[in-house]
Amino acid sequence: MRLFIAAYPPEDVRAHFGAMVSRLAVARPMPPGRSTRLATPERWHITIAFLGDVPDEQADLAVELLHGLSAEPPTVRIAGGGRFGRGRFTTLLAKVREEAGGVGQEAGGVGRRGRLAEGGGSRLAALGHEVRRSLRRRRLPFDRKPLQPHVTIARPGDRLSAGELAADLAALDEYESPLWPVDELRLVRSFLGPNPAYEPLATVALSGPPGATA
Repeated sequence: MRLFIAAYPPEDVRAHFGAMVSRLAVARPMPPGRSTRLATPERWHITIAFLGDVPDEQADLAVELLHGLSAEPPTVRIAGGGRFGRGRFTTLLAKVREEAGGVGQEAGGVGRRGRLAEGGGSRLAALGHEVRRSLRRRRLPFDRKPLQPHVTIARPGDRLSAGELAADLAALDEYESPLWPVDELRLVRSFLGPNPAYEPLATVALSGPPGATA
């Protein structure tokens, strides 16, 4: 089964972000056969680790991993826009910013080996590091590309003009969602195909290390 570990924004954040997304060019109705592959609000998430294909009998190890995590819950918001790819491979996304001591900063990343990337001393980066370290310990597969916290909005490919895409990115750069604490993680199964779907397999509350204080 194809698995990933993710944090999901709460309902109020989804509603706030959804109102903004509805005004973007990528959300406008398209002619038949020209879908921008707009993600529905219930699919918005921050991928912490992508495991890929995992044997069915090892899925319980991933659930066990979540229950064993010990990391400070970060406080984040959706803020700013970005993109992956070019041309028909274009993906439109919103960045995730972590609030540290009341000052916003783009959430730090995690390197290929699961270590904190340079400058990535945030709680979200530390959470990603802990998840990847636990995956290695249990010999579970995961994508080792650096963590780049974001929420995927759509995969329009080349179905938006350069001007429309630039306007959407500019609008996203002016956007900030309400803050929310990443206080739980989900293990999710994804199904590929013309109508991709996600199936949550486990949701586990996240708490700090024993004796930790905010």
